[in-house]
Amino acid sequence: MRLDLFLKACKLVKRRAIARQLCEAGRVMVNGHESKPSKAVKQGDILLLLFNSKNIELEVLCLPISCKKTDAALLYRVTAETKPTRNNNA
Repeated sequence: MRLDLFLKACKLVKRRAIARQLCEAGRVMVNGHESKPSKAVKQGDILLLLFNSKNIELEVLCLPISCKKTDAALLYRVTAETKPTRNNNA
């Protein structure tokens, strides 16, 4: 399954276009490597999402065939969640 579709199916982003923008900005990593939206995601992959307000590391547990909102959280397991550090040099 494509990375951008997985992020949308898991409800980690609202729209596939947003997932694509995150990938193109280098804010999504799969197994430690920056990834394109078309990157194939498989069970067991480790994803790192770098949002403005938090960084989320998660493990892909399974890939959806069709996904309801209530089942989205069963597709992955959050392994770490941190707040990004900000450099205040002023």
